[in-house]
Amino acid sequence: MYQRILVPVDGSPASNLGLNESIKLAGLTGATLRLVHIVNEYVFDPVYAPVFDYAPLLQSFRMAGENVLTQAQATVRAAGVEFQSELVETLGGSVARLILDQAENWPAELIVMGTHGRRGMGRVVLGSDAEAVLRATQVPLLLVRQHADA
Repeated sequence: MYQRILVPVDGSPASNLGLNESIKLAGLTGATLRLVHIVNEYVFDPVYAPVFDYAPLLQSFRMAGENVLTQAQATVRAAGVEFQSELVETLGGSVARLILDQAENWPAELIVMGTHGRRGMGRVVLGSDAEAVLRATQVPLLLVRQHADA
């Protein structure tokens, strides 16, 4: 059974549902969770706006990412599940690609992700990292959908 479960976290309700499901699985199988939060700095490339000082904004994103990981760690620790965590910083690249890279490099036996389950224009405008991971992963993937009323 799965012993290495990758769990991308972003602090959203959907992500927290995925985290909770991964904790249940790890409790049943004795697996280790790897919590990953991704800070993508691409949108702040100074080429696009060279006069703006992005350093404070990037630092706030890093701090927010650390807070997300700290909260996720506390949840996992309270459940008595073994875990690792990592804040991944990158300049460019899609979040989905970075999740896939983490899964390959660790190597994960399962990825558990929460998803908003958006349809129509919401998905077109906001995209779907979960869908992109689903289409490209070689690793089993469990998607935990957030209900519309949540």
